[in-house]
Amino acid sequence: MKRKVSLKDIANKLGVSITLVSYVLNNQKLNRISKTIAQKIKETAAELNYKPNQVAKGLKTNKTHTIGLLVADISNAFSSSMARIIENEAEKYDYTVIFGSSDENTERSKKLMDVLVNHQVDGLIIAPAEHSEEQLKYLVANEIPFVLIDRFYPEMPTCHISLDNFEAGQKLANHLLETGYRRIGLITYRTTLNNIVERKLGYFDALKEHGLEADENLVKEISSPIITAEITKAINDLLIMPSPVDSILFTANMLSLHGLKYISTLPVKVPDDLAIGTFDESEAADLFYAPLTHIKQPLNQMGRLAVQALMNLIDEKKELVQQQVKGELVIRKSSIVDRSVG
Repeated sequence: MKRKVSLKDIANKLGVSITLVSYVLNNQKLNRISKTIAQKIKETAAELNYKPNQVAKGLKTNKTHTIGLLVADISNAFSSSMARIIENEAEKYDYTVIFGSSDENTERSKKLMDVLVNHQVDGLIIAPAEHSEEQLKYLVANEIPFVLIDRFYPEMPTCHISLDNFEAGQKLANHLLETGYRRIGLITYRTTLNNIVERKLGYFDALKEHGLEADENLVKEISSPIITAEITKAINDLLIMPSPVDSILFTANMLSLHGLKYISTLPVKVPDDLAIGTFDESEAADLFYAPLTHIKQPLNQMGRLAVQALMNLIDEKKELVQQQVKGELVIRKSSIVDRSVG
Protein backbone atom coordinates (compact mmCIF):
# COMPACT_ATOMS: atom_id res chain seq x y z
CA MET A 1 0.00 0.00 0.00
CA LYS A 2 1.32 3.43 -0.94
CA ARG A 3 2.40 5.48 2.09
CA LYS A 4 0.15 8.44 2.87
CA VAL A 5 1.57 11.93 2.50
CA SER A 6 2.26 13.54 5.88
CA LEU A 7 2.64 17.08 7.15
CA LYS A 8 6.37 16.38 7.37
CA ASP A 9 6.52 15.62 3.62
CA ILE A 10 4.96 18.98 2.81
CA ALA A 11 7.24 20.79 5.28
CA ASN A 12 10.39 19.14 3.88
CA LYS A 13 9.42 19.98 0.29
CA LEU A 14 9.00 23.65 1.15
CA GLY A 15 11.72 23.92 3.80
CA VAL A 16 9.33 25.12 6.51
CA SER A 17 8.33 23.75 9.90
CA ILE A 18 5.72 21.04 10.41
CA THR A 19 3.98 23.36 12.87
CA LEU A 20 3.59 26.04 10.20
CA VAL A 21 2.11 23.54 7.75
CA SER A 22 -0.29 22.33 10.43
CA TYR A 23 -1.45 25.87 11.20
CA VAL A 24 -2.18 26.61 7.54
CA LEU A 25 -4.00 23.34 6.75
CA ASN A 26 -6.06 23.62 9.93
CA ASN A 27 -6.83 27.32 9.33
CA GLN A 28 -5.13 28.40 12.55
CA LYS A 29 -3.24 31.65 13.26
CA LEU A 30 -3.50 32.65 9.58
CA ASN A 31 -3.31 36.33 10.54
CA ARG A 32 0.30 35.68 11.62
CA ILE A 33 1.33 33.82 8.45
CA SER A 34 2.34 35.32 5.11
CA LYS A 35 -0.42 34.86 2.52
CA THR A 36 2.21 33.83 -0.02
CA ILE A 37 3.58 31.08 2.26
CA ALA A 38 0.08 29.91 3.15
CA GLN A 39 -0.85 29.67 -0.53
CA LYS A 40 2.31 27.69 -1.33
CA ILE A 41 1.56 25.25 1.50
CA LYS A 42 -1.99 24.70 0.25
CA GLU A 43 -0.84 24.24 -3.34
CA THR A 44 1.84 21.74 -2.29
CA ALA A 45 -0.65 19.81 -0.17
CA ALA A 46 -2.94 19.55 -3.20
CA GLU A 47 -0.04 18.61 -5.49
CA LEU A 48 1.05 15.79 -3.17
CA ASN A 49 -2.59 14.70 -2.68
CA TYR A 50 -2.39 15.18 1.07
CA LYS A 51 -5.35 13.80 3.03
CA PRO A 52 -5.71 14.74 6.71
CA ASN A 53 -5.76 11.95 9.26
CA GLN A 54 -9.26 12.37 10.64
CA VAL A 55 -8.66 9.96 13.52
CA ALA A 56 -5.61 11.88 14.71
CA LYS A 57 -7.39 15.15 14.12
CA GLY A 58 -10.34 13.92 16.15
CA LEU A 59 -8.11 12.90 19.04
CA LYS A 60 -6.55 16.35 19.07
CA THR A 61 -9.75 18.39 18.76
CA ASN A 62 -12.13 15.91 20.41
CA LYS A 63 -14.22 16.14 17.22
CA THR A 64 -14.48 13.83 14.22
CA HIS A 65 -16.41 16.29 12.05
CA THR A 66 -18.95 13.59 11.27
CA ILE A 67 -22.63 13.42 12.13
CA GLY A 68 -24.95 10.45 11.96
CA LEU A 69 -28.32 10.60 10.22
CA LEU A 70 -30.97 7.99 10.95
CA VAL A 71 -34.01 8.02 8.66
CA ALA A 72 -36.89 5.60 8.26
CA ASP A 73 -36.02 4.42 4.74
CA ILE A 74 -33.41 6.07 2.53
CA SER A 75 -35.23 4.73 -0.57
CA ASN A 76 -38.33 6.75 0.37
CA ALA A 77 -38.52 10.05 -1.54
CA PHE A 78 -39.03 12.07 1.66
CA SER A 79 -36.06 10.47 3.45
CA SER A 80 -33.69 10.63 0.46
CA SER A 81 -34.52 14.27 -0.24
CA MET A 82 -34.05 15.18 3.42
CA ALA A 83 -30.76 13.26 3.55
CA ARG A 84 -29.38 15.18 0.56
CA ILE A 85 -30.40 18.52 2.07
CA ILE A 86 -28.80 17.67 5.42
CA GLU A 87 -25.65 16.45 3.67
CA ASN A 88 -25.33 19.71 1.72
CA GLU A 89 -26.01 21.84 4.81
CA ALA A 90 -23.52 19.89 6.95
CA GLU A 91 -20.85 20.39 4.30
CA LYS A 92 -21.04 24.14 4.95
CA TYR A 93 -19.75 23.39 8.47
CA ASP A 94 -17.06 21.03 7.11
CA TYR A 95 -19.00 18.00 8.34
CA THR A 96 -19.54 14.63 6.69
CA VAL A 97 -22.81 12.72 7.14
CA ILE A 98 -23.07 8.97 7.74
CA PHE A 99 -26.49 7.56 6.82
CA GLY A 100 -28.56 4.69 8.14
CA SER A 101 -32.15 3.43 7.64
CA SER A 102 -34.11 2.08 10.59
CA ASP A 103 -36.88 0.56 8.42
CA GLU A 104 -39.20 1.70 11.24
CA ASN A 105 -37.71 -1.09 13.37
CA THR A 106 -36.76 -0.20 16.95
CA GLU A 107 -34.07 -2.86 17.28
CA ARG A 108 -32.46 -1.96 13.97
CA SER A 109 -32.56 1.68 14.99
CA LYS A 110 -30.79 0.86 18.26
CA LYS A 111 -28.05 -1.13 16.48
CA LEU A 112 -27.42 1.66 13.97
CA MET A 113 -27.36 4.25 16.73
CA ASP A 114 -24.82 2.17 18.67
CA VAL A 115 -22.63 1.85 15.56
CA LEU A 116 -22.69 5.60 14.95
CA VAL A 117 -21.95 6.42 18.58
CA ASN A 118 -19.08 3.89 18.62
CA HIS A 119 -17.67 5.60 15.53
CA GLN A 120 -17.61 8.76 17.64
CA VAL A 121 -19.83 10.95 15.49
CA ASP A 122 -20.09 14.41 16.96
CA GLY A 123 -23.87 14.30 16.96
CA LEU A 124 -26.98 12.73 15.45
CA ILE A 125 -30.03 13.82 13.49
CA ILE A 126 -32.76 11.23 13.98
CA ALA A 127 -36.18 10.50 12.51
CA PRO A 128 -37.01 8.13 15.37
CA ALA A 129 -38.70 4.79 14.89
CA GLU A 130 -41.69 4.03 17.06
CA HIS A 131 -40.86 3.22 20.71
CA SER A 132 -37.35 4.74 20.54
CA GLU A 133 -37.65 6.61 23.82
CA GLU A 134 -35.12 4.46 25.70
CA GLN A 135 -32.51 4.97 22.99
CA LEU A 136 -32.96 8.73 23.20
CA LYS A 137 -32.74 8.66 27.00
CA TYR A 138 -29.39 6.88 26.61
CA LEU A 139 -28.13 9.68 24.35
CA VAL A 140 -29.28 12.29 26.87
CA ALA A 141 -27.65 10.46 29.78
CA ASN A 142 -24.36 10.22 27.88
CA GLU A 143 -24.50 13.85 26.72
CA ILE A 144 -24.45 12.90 23.03
CA PRO A 145 -25.88 15.81 20.99
CA PHE A 146 -28.90 14.96 18.84
CA VAL A 147 -31.81 16.62 17.07
CA LEU A 148 -35.05 14.88 16.12
CA ILE A 149 -36.47 15.58 12.69
CA ASP A 150 -39.94 14.90 11.29
CA ARG A 151 -41.09 13.13 14.48
CA PHE A 152 -40.62 13.80 18.17
CA TYR A 153 -41.94 12.74 21.56
CA PRO A 154 -43.96 15.58 23.13
CA GLU A 155 -43.23 14.32 26.65
CA MET A 156 -39.45 14.41 26.08
CA PRO A 157 -37.66 17.80 26.24
CA THR A 158 -35.45 17.29 23.18
CA CYS A 159 -34.45 19.47 20.23
CA HIS A 160 -36.74 18.80 17.30
CA ILE A 161 -37.70 20.17 13.90
CA SER A 162 -40.96 19.00 12.39
CA LEU A 163 -43.96 19.89 10.29
CA ASP A 164 -47.03 21.30 12.04
CA ASN A 165 -48.78 18.03 11.27
CA PHE A 166 -52.08 18.92 12.95
CA GLU A 167 -52.47 22.03 10.81
CA ALA A 168 -51.36 20.12 7.70
CA GLY A 169 -53.92 17.35 8.21
CA GLN A 170 -56.56 19.98 8.90
CA LYS A 171 -55.58 21.98 5.81
CA LEU A 172 -55.77 18.96 3.49
CA ALA A 173 -59.12 17.80 4.86
CA ASN A 174 -60.49 21.36 4.74
CA HIS A 175 -59.60 21.60 1.06
CA LEU A 176 -61.60 18.45 0.27
CA LEU A 177 -64.53 19.63 2.37
CA GLU A 178 -64.55 23.11 0.82
CA THR A 179 -64.46 21.55 -2.64
CA GLY A 180 -67.67 19.73 -1.75
CA TYR A 181 -66.54 16.27 -0.66
CA ARG A 182 -68.32 14.98 2.44
CA ARG A 183 -67.45 11.30 2.77
CA ILE A 184 -63.70 11.52 3.27
CA GLY A 185 -61.95 8.26 4.04
CA LEU A 186 -58.65 8.34 5.92
CA ILE A 187 -55.95 5.71 5.31
CA THR A 188 -53.18 5.98 7.87
CA TYR A 189 -50.56 3.95 9.71
CA ARG A 190 -51.26 1.97 12.86
CA THR A 191 -48.76 3.86 14.98
CA THR A 192 -48.20 6.06 18.01
CA LEU A 193 -45.71 8.31 16.16
CA ASN A 194 -46.86 11.85 16.79
CA ASN A 195 -46.54 13.10 13.20
CA ILE A 196 -49.09 10.56 11.91
CA VAL A 197 -51.33 10.88 14.96
CA GLU A 198 -51.43 14.68 14.57
CA ARG A 199 -52.40 14.42 10.90
CA LYS A 200 -55.32 12.19 11.90
CA LEU A 201 -56.38 14.65 14.62
CA GLY A 202 -56.23 17.52 12.11
CA TYR A 203 -58.55 15.55 9.82
CA PHE A 204 -61.05 15.03 12.66
CA ASP A 205 -60.88 18.72 13.59
CA ALA A 206 -61.67 19.79 10.01
CA LEU A 207 -64.74 17.54 9.99
CA LYS A 208 -65.90 19.09 13.25
CA GLU A 209 -65.42 22.62 11.89
CA HIS A 210 -67.70 21.73 8.99
CA GLY A 211 -70.38 20.31 11.27
CA LEU A 212 -69.66 16.68 10.42
CA GLU A 213 -69.29 13.92 12.98
CA ALA A 214 -66.14 11.82 12.92
CA ASP A 215 -66.92 8.33 11.65
CA GLU A 216 -64.33 5.75 12.74
CA ASN A 217 -65.62 3.45 9.98
CA LEU A 218 -64.01 5.85 7.51
CA VAL A 219 -60.58 5.49 9.15
CA LYS A 220 -58.45 2.55 8.05
CA GLU A 221 -55.09 1.77 9.68
CA ILE A 222 -52.28 -0.03 7.85
CA SER A 223 -49.27 -1.87 9.26
CA SER A 224 -45.74 -0.61 8.78
CA PRO A 225 -43.98 -1.95 6.75
CA ILE A 226 -46.94 -1.78 4.38
CA ILE A 227 -48.78 -5.01 3.65
CA THR A 228 -50.33 -4.66 0.19
CA ALA A 229 -53.34 -6.81 1.09
CA GLU A 230 -54.22 -4.36 3.87
CA ILE A 231 -54.24 -1.41 1.46
CA THR A 232 -56.45 -3.35 -0.96
CA LYS A 233 -58.90 -4.28 1.80
CA ALA A 234 -58.97 -0.74 3.20
CA ILE A 235 -59.82 0.81 -0.18
CA ASN A 236 -62.42 -1.87 -0.95
CA ASP A 237 -64.05 -1.39 2.45
CA LEU A 238 -64.31 2.36 1.88
CA LEU A 239 -65.78 1.97 -1.62
CA ILE A 240 -68.37 -0.75 -0.95
CA MET A 241 -69.95 0.82 2.13
CA PRO A 242 -73.70 1.57 1.91
CA SER A 243 -72.60 5.20 1.64
CA PRO A 244 -69.19 4.92 -0.06
CA VAL A 245 -66.51 7.54 0.32
CA ASP A 246 -66.15 10.23 -2.31
CA SER A 247 -62.52 10.97 -1.41
CA ILE A 248 -59.54 9.44 0.37
CA LEU A 249 -56.88 11.23 2.39
CA PHE A 250 -53.61 9.33 2.83
CA THR A 251 -51.39 10.41 5.73
CA ALA A 252 -48.10 9.44 4.05
CA ASN A 253 -46.75 9.25 0.51
CA MET A 254 -45.92 5.54 0.67
CA LEU A 255 -49.53 4.81 1.58
CA SER A 256 -50.78 6.84 -1.38
CA LEU A 257 -48.34 5.18 -3.80
CA HIS A 258 -49.52 1.70 -2.81
CA GLY A 259 -53.09 2.94 -2.87
CA LEU A 260 -52.75 4.34 -6.39
CA LYS A 261 -51.45 1.01 -7.66
CA TYR A 262 -54.70 -0.62 -6.61
CA ILE A 263 -57.04 2.26 -7.50
CA SER A 264 -55.64 2.26 -11.06
CA THR A 265 -57.00 -1.28 -11.49
CA LEU A 266 -60.56 -0.28 -10.49
CA PRO A 267 -63.37 1.15 -12.62
CA VAL A 268 -63.03 4.37 -10.63
CA LYS A 269 -61.99 7.66 -12.17
CA VAL A 270 -59.99 10.22 -10.19
CA PRO A 271 -61.23 12.84 -9.36
CA ASP A 272 -64.72 12.41 -10.89
CA ASP A 273 -65.59 9.37 -8.75
CA LEU A 274 -62.94 9.63 -6.08
CA ALA A 275 -60.73 12.52 -4.99
CA ILE A 276 -57.33 11.89 -3.43
CA GLY A 277 -55.15 13.97 -1.12
CA THR A 278 -51.84 13.00 0.44
CA PHE A 279 -48.57 14.20 1.99
CA ASP A 280 -45.31 14.98 0.19
CA GLU A 281 -44.33 15.17 -3.44
CA SER A 282 -43.46 12.03 -5.36
CA GLU A 283 -42.11 11.59 -8.88
CA ALA A 284 -43.78 8.18 -9.03
CA ALA A 285 -47.19 9.68 -8.20
CA ASP A 286 -46.68 12.26 -10.96
CA LEU A 287 -46.92 9.40 -13.48
CA PHE A 288 -50.53 8.84 -12.40
CA TYR A 289 -53.01 10.40 -14.87
CA ALA A 290 -54.35 12.68 -12.12
CA PRO A 291 -51.36 14.19 -10.24
CA LEU A 292 -52.03 14.27 -6.53
CA THR A 293 -53.09 17.17 -4.37
CA HIS A 294 -50.67 17.10 -1.44
CA ILE A 295 -49.09 18.86 1.49
CA LYS A 296 -45.60 20.00 0.52
CA GLN A 297 -43.22 19.97 3.44
CA PRO A 298 -40.50 22.70 3.50
CA LEU A 299 -37.67 20.17 3.44
CA ASN A 300 -34.91 22.71 2.81
CA GLN A 301 -35.96 24.73 5.84
CA MET A 302 -36.31 21.63 8.02
CA GLY A 303 -32.91 20.25 7.03
CA ARG A 304 -31.19 23.59 7.49
CA LEU A 305 -32.74 24.16 10.91
CA ALA A 306 -31.86 20.63 12.06
CA VAL A 307 -28.20 20.98 11.10
CA GLN A 308 -27.95 24.45 12.66
CA ALA A 309 -29.51 23.20 15.90
CA LEU A 310 -27.12 20.24 16.00
CA MET A 311 -24.07 22.42 15.35
CA ASN A 312 -25.08 24.59 18.31
CA LEU A 313 -25.37 21.52 20.54
CA ILE A 314 -21.98 20.24 19.35
CA ASP A 315 -20.50 23.65 20.22
CA GLU A 316 -22.06 23.22 23.68
CA LYS A 317 -24.70 25.88 23.20
CA LYS A 318 -27.51 24.30 25.19
CA GLU A 319 -30.43 26.10 23.51
CA LEU A 320 -33.46 23.79 23.29
CA VAL A 321 -34.75 24.31 19.74
CA GLN A 322 -38.28 23.00 19.22
CA GLN A 323 -39.68 24.32 15.99
CA GLN A 324 -42.66 23.34 13.87
CA VAL A 325 -42.76 24.59 10.28
CA LYS A 326 -45.79 25.11 8.05
CA GLY A 327 -46.72 22.89 5.11
CA GLU A 328 -48.01 24.21 1.79
CA LEU A 329 -51.21 22.86 0.23
CA VAL A 330 -50.53 22.08 -3.43
CA ILE A 331 -53.83 21.60 -5.30
CA ARG A 332 -53.61 19.38 -8.35
CA LYS A 333 -55.88 17.39 -10.63
CA SER A 334 -56.76 14.64 -8.12
CA SER A 335 -59.14 16.95 -6.22
CA ILE A 336 -60.18 19.83 -8.46
CA VAL A 337 -63.71 18.75 -9.42
CA ASP A 338 -66.06 21.27 -7.81
CA ARG A 339 -68.70 19.28 -5.96
CA SER A 340 -69.98 22.18 -3.87
CA VAL A 341 -73.69 22.85 -3.90
CA GLY A 342 -74.61 26.26 -5.26
